[in-house]
Amino acid sequence: MVKLLVGQKGTGKTKQMIAMANERVGSSDGSIVFINKNHRLMYDLKYMIRVVCMEDYEEITNSDEYIGFIFGIISSDHDIEAIFIDSILKHADVSTEDIPEFLERLGKIGEKYEIEFTVSLSEQPETLGSAIQGFEVLNEKELNAS
Repeated sequence: MVKLLVGQKGTGKTKQMIAMANERVGSSDGSIVFINKNHRLMYDLKYMIRVVCMEDYEEITNSDEYIGFIFGIISSDHDIEAIFIDSILKHADVSTEDIPEFLERLGKIGEKYEIEFTVSLSEQPETLGSAIQGFEVLNEKELNAS
């Protein structure tokens, strides 16, 4: 399953995602992973959450390599229940055009390995259009209110 947080930069997606991850770790029997662009959020997350900072993996340069990286994380821990990916459009060279295939692939991985993915996208929902159709948008109420 893939859940999304969508909206412009500065709309609170990262804070919401941190709160979700911290809350999830309290009710989880498995592992929680939080993938972020840099080390900035490391101390905002509970110590039980595995934080992966993409600036440590500069060699990952496209969405195919990113998916391979996710498989590597999964293969190193078979107890992962949830993976949070903050601001995917700022990681590697993942672009808006890559999002439909990327989300579809995450969905298949999540289904196969029973992992819930939560992904934040710093982009206007209108720009993403059909790319986010079929996925649960967690902050949809806030988007519709504005």
